[in-house]
Amino acid sequence: CWDLERLFAEVVNGLCACKAAGKLPSTLGIDTWAVDFVLLDGAGKVLGGTVAYRDGRTAGMDRLVEEKIPAGELYARTGIQKQSFNTVYQLMAVKREQPELLERAQRFLMIPDYLHYRLTGRMENEYTNATSTGLVNAGEKTWDRDLLERLGYPARLFGELRMPGQSLGGLLPQVREKAGFDCTVLLPATHDTGSAFLAVPARDERSLTLSSGTWSLLGVENPAPITTEESRQHNFTNEGGYRYRFRYLKNIMGLWMIQSVRRELSRGDRKVSFGELEAAARQCPDFPSRVDVNDESFLAPENMEKAVKSYCARTGQRVPGTPGELMTCIYQSLAQSYAETVRELEQLTGGKYTALHIVGGGSKDGYLNQLTARATGLPVYAGPAEGTALGNLMVQMIETGAFADLEAAREAERKSFSIKEYRPDGKDGACNERTV
Repeated sequence: CWDLERLFAEVVNGLCACKAAGKLPSTLGIDTWAVDFVLLDGAGKVLGGTVAYRDGRTAGMDRLVEEKIPAGELYARTGIQKQSFNTVYQLMAVKREQPELLERAQRFLMIPDYLHYRLTGRMENEYTNATSTGLVNAGEKTWDRDLLERLGYPARLFGELRMPGQSLGGLLPQVREKAGFDCTVLLPATHDTGSAFLAVPARDERSLTLSSGTWSLLGVENPAPITTEESRQHNFTNEGGYRYRFRYLKNIMGLWMIQSVRRELSRGDRKVSFGELEAAARQCPDFPSRVDVNDESFLAPENMEKAVKSYCARTGQRVPGTPGELMTCIYQSLAQSYAETVRELEQLTGGKYTALHIVGGGSKDGYLNQLTARATGLPVYAGPAEGTALGNLMVQMIETGAFADLEAAREAERKSFSIKEYRPDGKDGACNERTV
């Protein structure tokens, strides 16, 4: 479960730090991860624990949902890829295990919605994060009321969807007193990937985006959702974005695997760095084993190293014997998954893509960027690293008139940050890195 009180306390601590530094914001907006939520009673109090999406409670919930609505129809309505932790399945777990919570609840808020509520007293459901639930009709761009009724989720919980840019007003008196100032809270794209995609400094529509962090989100922006059966079979998602753009992408397990190994290899005061893991992988470039990074066994294993070794063993491959071999397996498998996703995107959209832009913390991983350029055959442009924060700010700055539109904001971004370019070398598969 998430420690919501700690999370909110740290938001307020951040505001206090602004005051101490003499840097007072005129606007504020919060984005977080997707799919997780809170249920509130009539007094605005949280009911039950705020369960994290990696919890095992959703095992088998997809079958119960599909008894009410077939998987193909669910995708045709919502355009959201099937993942065991989607909100539509989490709510079914609540309905099965704690039905009294749904009976007592009066409102449903995603995590950033809840944090905004704690700041302002306003309960609002923001559109971009709401689409990740698998309960928003992609075509109508609002809650699918028929779907809610068929699944038995009370319609009273779900408020009218609000778009990024809407003002929620100022801080509550108690927050204002603690922070030492007031400011206007503006909705950004509250789904962190929605914000990250806004910060991609691409110059044309033939560029792909990879938001690289704990998850790797690889795809494009479309003016309309693609909800065909072929798209569903390839497990692509259509997440709602700023001004009704659709992020057509695939969720890939991402740097979670590397983060987990780093945590497991760290002992006491000896903390293994990402640089050490990268260096170890570079020493074993020819280790041949690969894993399907999207396999469920990597979602929340007790031990990631053992999970990778077990996968290799049961698929008849060499089992990694050293940290370098383990990291090579993970790095190469991620790059291979990115390449496969690029090919699927070209097949599903009918487009031919000429570049891949990487934003987020993973853009700083030069070795993975090199492998990705080689595997995809595309030039890779890496950065900015803080893509999500930038995208959040861009919405606030557009809505308050600092930028005329999104293109003006992106042009300013292109002039403000150095981007590293990685190009595949046709001769030996190596990559050349340069700063642009």
